[in-house]
Amino acid sequence: MSKPITEFIEKYYLHFNAAALVDASKGYVAHLKDGGKMMITLAGAMSTAELGKILAEMIRQDKVDFISCTGANLEEDLMNLVAHSHYERVPHYRDLTAQDEWALLERGLNRVTDTCIPEEEAFRRLQKHIVEIWKDAEAKGERYFPHEYMYKMILSGVLEQYYEIPRENSWMIAAAEKNLPIVVPGWEDSTMGNIFTSYCIKGELQFSTMKSGIEYMAYLADWYTKNSGGKGVGFFQIGGGIAGDFPICVVPMLYQDMEMHDIPFWSYFCQISDSTTSYGSYSGAVPNEKITWGKLDITTPKYIVESDATICAPLMFSYILENS
Repeated sequence: MSKPITEFIEKYYLHFNAAALVDASKGYVAHLKDGGKMMITLAGAMSTAELGKILAEMIRQDKVDFISCTGANLEEDLMNLVAHSHYERVPHYRDLTAQDEWALLERGLNRVTDTCIPEEEAFRRLQKHIVEIWKDAEAKGERYFPHEYMYKMILSGVLEQYYEIPRENSWMIAAAEKNLPIVVPGWEDSTMGNIFTSYCIKGELQFSTMKSGIEYMAYLADWYTKNSGGKGVGFFQIGGGIAGDFPICVVPMLYQDMEMHDIPFWSYFCQISDSTTSYGSYSGAVPNEKITWGKLDITTPKYIVESDATICAPLMFSYILENS
């Protein structure tokens, strides 16, 4: 079997962050081969960066068992799916003036670094369908998590009329088809979260129709308790913030607050981050700091790749797919 990415990085990625990337990739493969499970956490704008092109294959090949992501990453994969041809790339974004930014706003383009998301074709196209699903659930007295509503919308086929990229490039389609467990902490901090809130304020929906972050933590606790035996569950963190902070806390919560003193620690840890080690920055904290919080054990394999996730994650996922 040809392994071009493996051969390339093992030949040239020998020191510093490059070597850490290789070591962490090998650790991920070893964890899976020993029967371990893996959580991936997505912060930043990984979906708009089109990480779905390779993350979807990781999901299809059972290289990821659980995802924690921001509300933005949950929805932006679908936005790219239904409105890709309307996106605009702005390679000179560093040179934009405030007036240039205002002109983008007036055109309905919301900028994420070098990429502009089209409001009408992306946000509103999803809105008219997801609102119907929210209202239908409420009429039936049903409640679901944010990702479950998204799964319902995907699996209903209602979005297929808009597809503008190959369906195999959408990690949300891959996740929905496998009913992959997801937590979306702080979902309110997203476009769809804002839209849902607006309907509640207007009295058209009840707040309780959407399951909460506390319920997400309970959902994760139940999953972790049932899946942390044997080799255990690894933690592969892309970026920092709530997507990583929220789920990693399930272990000390179970141990300290539930007094489940036999609960295993996370059994592998890797973080790709461009946040350098600093005072008081969780995203810039070295893995050993997590030992003091009861998240990682002394013996947990720990890796940190201090680099750009849009460069590193596709390389690492390619290595993992080639070797496991």
